[in-house]
Amino acid sequence: MVDWNLAVATATRLVRPGPEVSRDEARAVVAELRRHAKASEEHVRGFTRLGTDETHDTPVLVVDRPGWVRANVAGFRELLKPLLDKMQARRGSSPGGVVLGAVGGKVTGVELGMLLSFLASRVLGQYETFAPATRELPAGANGGGRLLLVAPNIVHVERELDVEPHDFRLWVCLHEETHRTQFTAVPWLRDHLEGEIQSFLSETDVDPMAFLERVREAAQSLVGGRPEGEEDDDGGRSLVELVQTPAQREILGRLTAVMSLLEGHADYVMDGVGPDVVPTVAEIREKFQQRRAKGASRLDTALRKLLGLDAKLRQYREGERFVRAVVEQVGMDGFNRVWTSPNTLPTKAEIAKPADWVARVHRKGEP
Repeated sequence: MVDWNLAVATATRLVRPGPEVSRDEARAVVAELRRHAKASEEHVRGFTRLGTDETHDTPVLVVDRPGWVRANVAGFRELLKPLLDKMQARRGSSPGGVVLGAVGGKVTGVELGMLLSFLASRVLGQYETFAPATRELPAGANGGGRLLLVAPNIVHVERELDVEPHDFRLWVCLHEETHRTQFTAVPWLRDHLEGEIQSFLSETDVDPMAFLERVREAAQSLVGGRPEGEEDDDGGRSLVELVQTPAQREILGRLTAVMSLLEGHADYVMDGVGPDVVPTVAEIREKFQQRRAKGASRLDTALRKLLGLDAKLRQYREGERFVRAVVEQVGMDGFNRVWTSPNTLPTKAEIAKPADWVARVHRKGEP
């Protein structure tokens, strides 16, 4: 169904080159990022009151853009295996299925590679939750999870923003270390997320004609049938969301709430820790927010809309507001009840109304 090797080869060939640095500069950046990642563990644990020395058994890997591509292909391959097996079985039973599968796998591999080449120059860091071990990229001692820091992208952004490089590198590490702490200190979180994702994938319609019909309807809703300036219920959705079934949209709502929590928590922590350990944190945050809000090219904007990346930026803002409001009301220990069980995770509605989460979890005494 997917030629994974072709996806890697395509992305590696198309990805933009990183900023120009000498070999010595590159080594110094890698070494510094590793030091900052290690230092961030103590800063994040102290601020969040989550985790212990024993929970941090996942590797920290400083990678280039092709390394990020290989890591994500390995993760996609692991996560999508049940769905692709189901689709392969469906296609294999149809006339010409084997031939179509071989051709389709090449096409999908190229398309995935093009997508990854677009993203590979934009990601600063990532906690890869579902990654299997590979020869180049080991998994953690717990069988999964590793923290990736994409060195060329960090250098590119620090130069673009004209900020103090050492402070910016630590600031990025604080955000990514928060994600590592979330998953290593909350043992059920990974399995819960994987279960939701697999439920989402299991709802995928493997009938190509039915799927293409949803794509056609989605395209029409995005490009026509609505007066200028007037929004309907689908006005803020990406193409990815519009081709989903109703059951998938319900699951996506829960996933969106969790991701808003995780991203907002990471933003809140890196800004909370920042003033004590990052002298120029206020300047970095201001310039970084301006960069997020700054208009992009028409192509970049279209791709962000198609992939739902604009929704991810909203997750940062809404999630950070939720965390801040809850901590102000009930303190950090009160906020940390969010990690008790899946039942104490906020709903999508509660992300927008933090007081409702406080009322449900604290005032009603939900375990």
